[in-house]
Amino acid sequence: MPTTFIVLLGPPGVGKGTQASILAERTGLAHVSSGDLFRENIKKNTELGKLVKKILSDGELVPDDLTIAMIRNRLTRPDCEAGAILDGFPRTPAQADALQAMLAEFNGDVEHVPFINAPEDILVTRLSGRRTCRANGHVYHTTYNPPKRAGICDIDNSDLYQREDDQVDTVKRRIQVYMDQTAPLIEYYRRINNLQEIDGAQTIEAVTASLGKSLEN
Repeated sequence: MPTTFIVLLGPPGVGKGTQASILAERTGLAHVSSGDLFRENIKKNTELGKLVKKILSDGELVPDDLTIAMIRNRLTRPDCEAGAILDGFPRTPAQADALQAMLAEFNGDVEHVPFINAPEDILVTRLSGRRTCRANGHVYHTTYNPPKRAGICDIDNSDLYQREDDQVDTVKRRIQVYMDQTAPLIEYYRRINNLQEIDGAQTIEAVTASLGKSLEN
């Protein structure tokens, strides 16, 4: 049975995760987030998780071999039989080549590559204002989605904290690293005519609408 894969591109803070979740619900495809997989390993304190934690704290990207192995394992799960929405992978042409080879094994191909982008100042504001619940990972924002009580999760009364990779200096470095290392990937997909550019500075609803139209085309 043919499978469908969508590669969702965009710098940190542009809302890829939110849009991927909406898209997954509408299409029935699994949402495969490299960031979620990294955090899962960090939470379980696996050997991979220890490596990933140090790399992300420094604002760097996880090496290809670790990322590819992790993605391959995730795509073998039953919920990916029909395909998946890939969020955060690939990030380089080398990863894209590895993905193409991997997908051939699953009788699939990359059919759409939406690229959601926004100005750096907007991305920094979005990320540096994010606060996370210590107990269960509920996410808030000091400007866009503040808790009812400052510093306290509305759901379980746990403390909210700012992740190391959401601090301003690290955020700026993450964005710069992403754009420097991913620019060749953007051109890679533009050359094969399945890159669709979307304005990520819009509201969530407007980005969703733009994304839907790009996929219809």
